[in-house]
Amino acid sequence: MDDPTAGRAGPPDSRSPLRFLWWLVRSQRRRSLAGTFYGTAWMLGLTVQPYLLSRAVDDGLRPGRTGVVLGWSAAMLGFGLLNTVLAWCRHRTMTLVRNDASFRTIAVVLRHSVRLGATLPRQVSAGEVVTIGISDVSRIAMALTFIGPGVGAVICYLTVAAILLTLSPLLALVVLLGLPVLALTLRPLMVRQQAAESRFRDHQGRLTARFEDLAGGLRVLNGLGGKDVYAARYRADSQALRAEGYRVGSAVSWIQALGGGLPVLLLAAVTWLGARLAVEGDLTPGQLTAVFAYAAVLVAPVYFLIENSQDIGRALVCARRVTDFLHLAPDPDHGTDRLPVPTAELIDHESGVRLAPGELTVLAAARPADTAAVVERLARLAPAATVTWGDTPLADLPLADVRSRITLAENEATLFAGTLRETVRGRTDAPDETLLSALETAAALDLLGSLGGRLDAPIAADGRNLSGGQRQRLCLARALTAEPDVLLAVEPTSAVDAHTEAAMAAGLRAARAGRTTALTSTSPLLLDRADTVHYLVDGKVAAVGTHRELLRTQPGYRSLVTRGPDSENAEVAE
Repeated sequence: MDDPTAGRAGPPDSRSPLRFLWWLVRSQRRRSLAGTFYGTAWMLGLTVQPYLLSRAVDDGLRPGRTGVVLGWSAAMLGFGLLNTVLAWCRHRTMTLVRNDASFRTIAVVLRHSVRLGATLPRQVSAGEVVTIGISDVSRIAMALTFIGPGVGAVICYLTVAAILLTLSPLLALVVLLGLPVLALTLRPLMVRQQAAESRFRDHQGRLTARFEDLAGGLRVLNGLGGKDVYAARYRADSQALRAEGYRVGSAVSWIQALGGGLPVLLLAAVTWLGARLAVEGDLTPGQLTAVFAYAAVLVAPVYFLIENSQDIGRALVCARRVTDFLHLAPDPDHGTDRLPVPTAELIDHESGVRLAPGELTVLAAARPADTAAVVERLARLAPAATVTWGDTPLADLPLADVRSRITLAENEATLFAGTLRETVRGRTDAPDETLLSALETAAALDLLGSLGGRLDAPIAADGRNLSGGQRQRLCLARALTAEPDVLLAVEPTSAVDAHTEAAMAAGLRAARAGRTTALTSTSPLLLDRADTVHYLVDGKVAAVGTHRELLRTQPGYRSLVTRGPDSENAEVAE
């Protein structure tokens, strides 16, 4: 597939759902034209058989010349085989067109997701993105079927009307009026279907988001006793979604029923008129046979047009979700030439946290979410209006520079499928020696051993072939490989044993000597290695000092890190 943001088609056209669909067509012009050619040729091929049949009747059966009948029969067989080949080419080409549209839409959505970065979860739910990737892209792709058999159906319909015009203007008029009458009959149902599809899609996105929330927080909900309540809400929403699905199904069933029945009525009307004309002597027996065959041929293009109309209606609903997503804007990146030196102090004025240059700082709080929120602001993954780096507001720095100089290691960071080398190296071009050093600092050499001692050993998507502790240490090793000016890490040792935690604390202290590092943790092993500890209460710095100083002077801190009986009420006590 071509680059979805390059080439003759240009960047995705998100001005409207219809323009987006047309962009998908323009993005693969040759293939789209090939699909139109094969679809039209196949449809027109259906009109050849009635003509050959009429000639066989008039030129062969009436005079009783068997050789003529066999000749026309052989021609029918030949054109039938040719049409089979055309049908195969049409189907193959249209499958490629639909697949290209699916992958192109996915690529555009993924690229925009990366462009949004940390603003993505604040603007749209993960469930909405999942629904776009699973449901919407396939429905959008199905609409592109119209450029193949859909266009061919229109041309075939007009061709049959033109042929019937040479036989009888009345027959041609009936055929030409039949499709508009059919469209007007189905129009209210089409509108009803599109409205039902839109409501169903909205409800589906919300339900998917709720399911993700339920799955992600199941352990917490179970501990709080809220699992049953949340499950009951999900069950009620599922039943509401099912009701919306029935409404969609009702409209679709009526459209398909009428779409299958009304063309048969058109066939009956054309056949009856043709028979009357034959009785009156205006049509020969062969022409009457051809009229019946032409009318039967019309069933195929009418069927495709009805199906394509439904597909386009669904696609417009889904394309609206995609274009709305593409309209989401990332945080403004103003940029400035006032880039701070690596030794500048990084300050979060909202919480009072100050990261001294070249020091190891640990943030401790009874609520891990409080310290996580601070480091997200310091990394500019959350609105950073209150953060300064030196004399420069962090929000005024070019985002690319912030990302290259400040790295946040999170336990929930995504691990993509690839080799161990690719996973640890990340976007850098670090040599193997640097990767091994990062693994050693993160106390993850045992992970290398469990994978056969090879850096080219495979890592499954999201680290599914690793334990929780291995995955955590691998994320830290990847952040260390980047060698940023400022390294931030959220609970980097929460999933390891005490022995491994001690090794990680010593490794981080040695490897990051002279460079700014900030961790969130309440582990005494890490706190004791820190140059400075910030003790936070309600998201604000309550005390600053070394670990041992805070143990002596702060009862709440002492209870928190020693897991004392009043640790749960540490913040209240303060």
